[in-house]
Amino acid sequence: MKIYSKKDLNEFLQSLTYDDISLIPTKVSRIKSRTETSTNCEFLNIKLNLPVISSPMDTVTGLEMTKELSRLGCLGILNRFDSSLDELLNHRQENGLVKAVSIAVSTPMEMIEKLAEKKYIICIDTANANNCAVLNKSEEIKNKFDVPIIVGNIAHGATLQQLENAGADAVRVGIGSGSVCTTSVQTGIGIGQVSSLLNVYFAKEKSRLKIKIIADGGIKHPGDVAKALALGADVVMVGRMFAGTREAPGEVIRYQGQLWKKYRGSASFGVKMRNEFIEGEETMVAYKGAVKNVVDNTSDGLKSTMSYMDCFTIDELRNVDTFAVLSNSSYLERLPRI
Repeated sequence: MKIYSKKDLNEFLQSLTYDDISLIPTKVSRIKSRTETSTNCEFLNIKLNLPVISSPMDTVTGLEMTKELSRLGCLGILNRFDSSLDELLNHRQENGLVKAVSIAVSTPMEMIEKLAEKKYIICIDTANANNCAVLNKSEEIKNKFDVPIIVGNIAHGATLQQLENAGADAVRVGIGSGSVCTTSVQTGIGIGQVSSLLNVYFAKEKSRLKIKIIADGGIKHPGDVAKALALGADVVMVGRMFAGTREAPGEVIRYQGQLWKKYRGSASFGVKMRNEFIEGEETMVAYKGAVKNVVDNTSDGLKSTMSYMDCFTIDELRNVDTFAVLSNSSYLERLPRI
């Protein structure tokens, strides 16, 4: 079996997803217990206990989710459709628990000025960051206000320099990899998330850029979070993992004796009613209870990965360079069989 480095994976002839690779421990770990590891990091001047942020989707991140994730040491990006946004702009800042808000390219500068006054991170929420309108908006905001800007999404690092030059401090990487995203089948655009991350990572390294990498899409398990970080992501954005929790927007629905919540992409029927169009589907996910349970489970899984890989810190995990490429049979062998 060949052990692959990041460079090897980047030159792999096929497009790779998280299910196609695995981390390989190749040395004796100094770590006796996962409790010795630290998942703390800093992202856009915010200290996080866990390098996980929530997707600004209307069925994932409302005001309650945003505040609870802040309490738990993560970052929630308030979706731009949330009814509480106007109240936040004109009243108090929710005790500093709201730290990031998403906007559209068409959001007026008067509203952005209010967001900037409150020192919110601004996420320009679009499907395609490689667009003149996105770059112009980012540049316009940066020229007027001293605020961190997140743009998205991209699948390749060719435009990374242009995004940074336009004022972007972080970029969401991943097109078509979200579980309710239909971009790839509707447009034929996108590559596997592992290959996408690596391409952007090496573009950043080659040009010595400062822009932060957000791995956005394809995250199903805590192990995927660990893989994304080992591939060079600064933080990992999740949607479905947080959907269905108590703090996610929407009512709990009882159907056939089970509890569910709605989960939808940005162009599901419900969102299209707002005259928005970004590719996506609508579905139901099982009710999961408090989001704290998901955060704790993710933290435990990530810390276990770090103990296997002899990494005391997230920075050490990002320097991991030993991966396996899995066959389909190898992947299936690793799944629980009950």
